[in-house]
Amino acid sequence: MANKYGEAALIAARLDVPEQVTAAERWDTAVRQLYPEKPYMQKKGAPKSVFLGLCGAGLVKGVATAEGTPTNRNAHYGVKAVELLRAGTHRTVTALWNEVTSGEEVAHAAQMDVVLALWKNNLIVATQTTAAT
Repeated sequence: MANKYGEAALIAARLDVPEQVTAAERWDTAVRQLYPEKPYMQKKGAPKSVFLGLCGAGLVKGVATAEGTPTNRNAHYGVKAVELLRAGTHRTVTALWNEVTSGEEVAHAAQMDVVLALWKNNLIVATQTTAAT
């Protein structure tokens, strides 16, 4: 695994929980498990926003789409990265990041690690059924 935020995405997506448990609650459970002694790491917003954005767009298998998911740039980066992976044009963190940020000087903060972890573990739905951000 590239980093623990990718691992958190896998744990969150695979949690055996009732359907009414939100994507945010799944994420919070996963990061508490991975970072039990580091609350500041549990609160990192960029990877969480990507995970919630993907879930909100209906892209994560087994996670119900919920209203109120983020529409910030990190959520958008995640959806765009899935489009690129589906097209087969970009396969690495660096390539995805450069494309989704349009080459802007934006620091990578594990956003693409979340997307790639889900993608490589077949946790992204095969086709998109809802509108992207």
